[in-house]
Amino acid sequence: MLRRTLAAVFGSGMYVFPGGRVETHDGDDVDGAHRLAAIRECFEEAGVLLATDAEGRHVADGHPVLAQREAIHDGTADLLELCAEHGLTPSTSELAWVSHWITPVGESRRFDTRFYLAPAPAEQVHSHDDGETIDSLWTRPADALARQAAGELTMMPPTVRNLEFLAAHPTVESVMAAGRAMPDPACVLPRLRHDDEGRLLAVVLPGEEGYEALA
Repeated sequence: MLRRTLAAVFGSGMYVFPGGRVETHDGDDVDGAHRLAAIRECFEEAGVLLATDAEGRHVADGHPVLAQREAIHDGTADLLELCAEHGLTPSTSELAWVSHWITPVGESRRFDTRFYLAPAPAEQVHSHDDGETIDSLWTRPADALARQAAGELTMMPPTVRNLEFLAAHPTVESVMAAGRAMPDPACVLPRLRHDDEGRLLAVVLPGEEGYEALA
């Protein structure tokens, strides 16, 4: 998990998963473009590159492609071109699409976000970018949820729900099997509850009390 910079316009200081936007050069296929964007953003923000060589081996620490993280981040290098240069293939097929959220109507910034699972390569050590993100940690999902409940880690509802999904499984193998068995996730559309003067009271999720009554 990564902590967003305190200067971020959206979600400042919150603990999140690596993420970012789909770029035009990610391709025209919607599913493939989202998966490639997920891999690129994971590399940029967490320093983990989900890519394999011709023998199916994951990139390992010390590989020259990992030194190009900043170039990918600032746009002076293209991920697909860089992988091709080093005989690597982005591991888009390793990703399991498990969640889909759209920011509530009424927010000044709205995001259409897909969440993916993938095993973290044991051959690489992660590190936050110290720009968009200012801290990072590996944590058990249940521990992260406990710290969130105690007020130690601040998170948005999608992060909490995805951690709850992870926490229900004892192993990587178990959660990956569950993720791969899922159909394409239904989109979660939270709604905002305001008081009579228009002040925000709560974000209400589908299935929670009062959701259907909100505009």
